[in-house]
Amino acid sequence: MQTDIHESLKLIPSVQEAEDILRSCVHCGFCNAVCPTYQLLGDELDGPRGRIYLIKNLLKDNEISTEANVHLSRCLTCRSCETTCPSGVQYGRLIDIARGLIKVKPTLSSRVKSLLLRKIIPNTGIFDFLLGLGQLFSPLLPSILSTHVPPKSYLMDFPKPSRALDRGNVLLLGGCVQNISTPNVNNAIEFILSQLGVSTVSLEKEGCCGALEYHLSAQKDGIEKMIRLVENLHQQLTKVDYIISSASGCGVTLKEYPLILKNEPGIDSSVLKKAQAVSERVLDIGEYLGKYTSELLRLSSDSLSLKSVPIKLAIHTPCTLQHGQKLPDLIEPFFQSDYIDLQKSIDSHLCCGSAGAYSIMQPDISSALTDEKLRALNMNNPDLILTANIGCQLTLQGGSTTKVQHWVEYLAELIAQKKR
Repeated sequence: MQTDIHESLKLIPSVQEAEDILRSCVHCGFCNAVCPTYQLLGDELDGPRGRIYLIKNLLKDNEISTEANVHLSRCLTCRSCETTCPSGVQYGRLIDIARGLIKVKPTLSSRVKSLLLRKIIPNTGIFDFLLGLGQLFSPLLPSILSTHVPPKSYLMDFPKPSRALDRGNVLLLGGCVQNISTPNVNNAIEFILSQLGVSTVSLEKEGCCGALEYHLSAQKDGIEKMIRLVENLHQQLTKVDYIISSASGCGVTLKEYPLILKNEPGIDSSVLKKAQAVSERVLDIGEYLGKYTSELLRLSSDSLSLKSVPIKLAIHTPCTLQHGQKLPDLIEPFFQSDYIDLQKSIDSHLCCGSAGAYSIMQPDISSALTDEKLRALNMNNPDLILTANIGCQLTLQGGSTTKVQHWVEYLAELIAQKKR
């Protein structure tokens, strides 16, 4: 796609990057067929192809109308379009660059929501306190808030490791929301790894990965958090084999630090080298456990064999895992058992409507997408829905009578039952 760049933007490295991305688009429209908002709203401008034209005009004129910005703000950045694009258009990167150039002032409601999200969620002390209040008064809250409040989570008392921790050492990231809302996830991972002989460490003051602010167009603040975390993680690289993320939304951002930071003004080359070194060590927990799949199946099989009928599991693979990290079939191998009935769901490539802060910023669209996703997941009445990202878990659970759980937590419970 041929693009004319506004004179005032031509020397900005990220704009040059955006121009290269635009040139790779052949306007075929395959992306619209897999775009959740286009499928829901039916407007060309609410699909990737239409949004690409809006971004093209933004780069040409260095301005965008309020109406056009509405269509860009409706994008989930689920990146399903990237998976299906025959030309390899890096749409997610393109829209991030565009959001950093937009000068249109959001509505007061959007500004307030964005500010609260950016100030509360990365601050674990405040978030923990407010979550406790939300759980206490959940029945009194309006549905737009109560559906995002998870029930109080208590740490499970998993058995102690039954073997020496001589199979390596990993750094386990806590994350902002997950560490507070569902602390059993990392507790479960530590238990599973200990049963495999792998020891875990964590950062004392981890902080936010920067994804929340970066995708809420507060990119300067997001970049600062990214650099801070890069510095902290780089200091640990000589002590650990890998950096493990169990929240796929954080994981995809960490893996893409070099891509995000490379064209940021004022970034020292040493920071870029550190970011590259850090990103190369980051693995989703499913990637790391993949080499132990058969061993984990053996550890979980005894408790599964006690079931009178196979347990029915529905697997939800988050967009950040299947489209962002290109790991679409990561979870299923850990539950390939005669005692498990893995449920197939239609349109598994479509977003659940969580998309980070999207469920707060665009509640109507998000709710419609969540309803569609739950209809697909519950089609065969599963006993349990498993996912791999905290945002998806909370969003799906808010609208579901079926329990929604992080897959590693359920796997740990199966293994623990055998150990007791």
